[in-house]
Amino acid sequence: MKAIDIDAVRAFLLAADLKSFTQAANVLGTTQSAVSIKLRRLEDQLGRRLLERTPRHVRLSAEGLVFQCAARELVSSHDRAAAAFTIEQRRLAIGINQLLVGGELPALLRQMRDHDPGLLVEMRIAGTKELLQSLEQGHLDAALVLRPEGNEKRGKLAFTETFSWFGAHDWKRPAGQPLPLATQGEACSIRTEAVRALDRAGIEWREVFVGKGAAILEAAAVAGLAVAVLACRAAPSGVVDMTGVLSLPRIRSQEVMLYSNLTDRRTREALRVFSLAFR
Repeated sequence: MKAIDIDAVRAFLLAADLKSFTQAANVLGTTQSAVSIKLRRLEDQLGRRLLERTPRHVRLSAEGLVFQCAARELVSSHDRAAAAFTIEQRRLAIGINQLLVGGELPALLRQMRDHDPGLLVEMRIAGTKELLQSLEQGHLDAALVLRPEGNEKRGKLAFTETFSWFGAHDWKRPAGQPLPLATQGEACSIRTEAVRALDRAGIEWREVFVGKGAAILEAAAVAGLAVAVLACRAAPSGVVDMTGVLSLPRIRSQEVMLYSNLTDRRTREALRVFSLAFR
């Protein structure tokens, strides 16, 4: 068998993690058709169907699942060998708004590690105000946050995030009672947007759970304690969108901004990979 194309294996892992050829192409800085060709050649070489493709979905096949672990080891070993004589270790500290972090975070971090194994990545998960302060103080190199109101600091639009109302699969609103909410408290801009929408719709509500971070709010929703406003992309499998079920108002999409103090090419490229994969 010919030597396996390491770039094709890298494309396979990205497509499997992101469930999208287009997103994988964005991270790799190439085109969707180029990724498709690489993967087709890899499958032909291995004689195995690694990914199941439909017009809307990409997922691992049974044989792709078997190959995935070995593929990660192959890419990791290749990158370690390529970086064997790289002396300089660079630090990259990134902050992420706590409402944007979901179950995909491990895959995102793994992609950054695989992209540049010699890069020391540090992560801070917090609110927008705290992260922007840390950025100004030099504790962070970059921050991915919800667009702050009245903030003059220049940032780049990374993507638009959709939020909605989520509750447990079998959850039912108590008859005659206000809608119980799980929120991050009054300082949270998403909480403000959500309760304004409820007030405009004439829907009574009350906060029964206040916590910090999407994972905490997810726990309250999964437990059936309350309805939580979560990013649709990051919502866990244990909840469902309650908008139609409870006739709740839609929440406006929110712009996610990327702020950066980076100037060197190496870390800017790693940040580009991160922000593209995050979408």
